[in-house]
Amino acid sequence: MKKLRIGFLSTAGIARKNWKAIFSSGNAIVSAVASRDIKKSRKFIDECQRKFAFAKKPHAFGSYDELLASPDVDAVYIPLPTGLRKEWVVRAAKAGKHVVCEKPCAVDAAHLEKMISVCAKNRVQFMDGVMFMHNPRLPEVRKFMDDGKSVGEIRRISSVFSFFGGGNFFRDNIRADGALEPAGCLGDLGWYCIRFTLWAMNWKLPRTVTGKILSQSTATGGRVPAPVEFSAELFFDGGVSADFYCSFIAERQQWVSVIGKKGYLWMPDFVHPFDSRAPAFEVNQTGIRVKVPGAGSHPRGADPMDMGHATAQDTLMWRNFAKHISSGRLNKDWPMWALKTQKVLDACLESALKNRAVKL
Repeated sequence: MKKLRIGFLSTAGIARKNWKAIFSSGNAIVSAVASRDIKKSRKFIDECQRKFAFAKKPHAFGSYDELLASPDVDAVYIPLPTGLRKEWVVRAAKAGKHVVCEKPCAVDAAHLEKMISVCAKNRVQFMDGVMFMHNPRLPEVRKFMDDGKSVGEIRRISSVFSFFGGGNFFRDNIRADGALEPAGCLGDLGWYCIRFTLWAMNWKLPRTVTGKILSQSTATGGRVPAPVEFSAELFFDGGVSADFYCSFIAERQQWVSVIGKKGYLWMPDFVHPFDSRAPAFEVNQTGIRVKVPGAGSHPRGADPMDMGHATAQDTLMWRNFAKHISSGRLNKDWPMWALKTQKVLDACLESALKNRAVKL
């Protein structure tokens, strides 16, 4: 089967993890990398090739437009700052390239609707880079949530995703600069909490949301403040509620709890599994621990380029993407998931800025 040829628009750090995942996918390759400085592209390619070498060395470009014009690129991965994503997703779609876009996908839902519309018009696939959506653990979780007895009718969903941005994080990292990442930790981390909540609720949107910016980054060196600690409450029809907390100034956490009338479900690692080869979850006070078997264990704190093994969720994301494109059909669920997540994120931020509940 012809392998999907993927071009990277940027040499951002997260692209290294995706390089390994694509290398392990079996049905995709990295064919090109673009940066505004061709020296950065070449350096990035050389460093990644030393660890995981594609048979044909990817081509280095000194501009994003050059990469989009290349006949050797079928799809693009876009980890550019959020404020730039709309422009380059639209350009990629018009160039006939399929798109995997990092999250948050856009500055707001109106921008994302435009991006998705242009992709559909040009018959190219749009997908956001939420890797846990492709983990085989989720279908197993769904079985327990839908069996009517393990969890029962959902009443409450709670989640936390945080890490402590030490060192020069707040000085150097774009996620703490509101000019480039206006939603800050809400966009970078809260996106995952919102996504899981919507998935658990079978994509029903909340009726109202309330959001609170608990802390912001400092406006130094010309930077714009961005949320670095955020909490929110989501209220659904039928009395179901959800809350989440995301932060760049709290110790690393990534757990989710789903509480129903008959039991609960708990994952301490819903975003990045501690054991990426056999991710697990717990059901009820009896301590039932369900493992989704793979091929052994994988240590915590591993180098990003050592995580994308053959059955890892990041590898499966790229494998699924390439497989779907080879089918010749567009997956309409993937853009829908992104748009609903964006709409809830927007409402949370609006609520925080206006200090009132917001209806969806």
